[in-house]
Amino acid sequence: MKMKGKSVFVYDVNTPTTITTMLRPRRQEGQSILHEGFTLNPEVSFTEYIDIYGNICQRTIMPVGEVTITTEVDAQVTPTKEIPEQEPAFIPVGDLPDETMHFILPSRYCQSDLHDVNQLALQITQNLTPGYQQVEAIRTWIHQNIKYQYGQTDSSTTAFDVLHRRVGVCRDFTHLAIALCRNLCIPARMTVGYLDKLPEMDLHAWFDVFIGGEWYTFDAVQEKTEGYRIEIAHGRDAADVAMVTQYGNSVLKSLDVYVEMEQEDA
Repeated sequence: MKMKGKSVFVYDVNTPTTITTMLRPRRQEGQSILHEGFTLNPEVSFTEYIDIYGNICQRTIMPVGEVTITTEVDAQVTPTKEIPEQEPAFIPVGDLPDETMHFILPSRYCQSDLHDVNQLALQITQNLTPGYQQVEAIRTWIHQNIKYQYGQTDSSTTAFDVLHRRVGVCRDFTHLAIALCRNLCIPARMTVGYLDKLPEMDLHAWFDVFIGGEWYTFDAVQEKTEGYRIEIAHGRDAADVAMVTQYGNSVLKSLDVYVEMEQEDA
């Protein structure tokens, strides 16, 4: 299936502002990039680098005035990977690959070592087989018990806050899920990108967990994890996958996101 994603950021810049962005898609299994674009208006030069998670990052200085950042991607994608009939099992910490180890540690927005997080994780997963059953129970509990609502959280909101406030958006759902999984020593990471199945189109966040020797996608916003996705970046939490980080005085005036699916010719 062909999937197109487009994001248009419009900033009001008061003083020259350095920014880093994470807006180009990853090249990996499950998504083949057919075309992509990254433009700034007015035109300014930018540099690129790869971060420690393999995400493609851009860096530039926005001039004073209105600045528009447009990013586009056309990709050949496969549906969200299904869970096999033999459910992926928990992997003991001692057997985890080295590159997954930092995904079981507490992070800025995912305080997996707190007592309240531990108590909720045990409450949700009691008597369940370690691995997939625990993760799906966490995902389902969040979907059923956390209210999805804009304007109730901000960039400082953590998993601990969401646990008590019981409200948030995809970023918050994902942070809480990650914290609960890590408390059970299950590696979990935050992933951001495009999803075709959203009632209100926006850039989206979900979580991946390492069970059964592979990474699997889970989405607590959805009733059931499904749909087509284009992954842009992944990391420990929102601090690692912020799509735009600014170091100066500018205001985001608008963000418009578009997703289109194109059925392939038979």
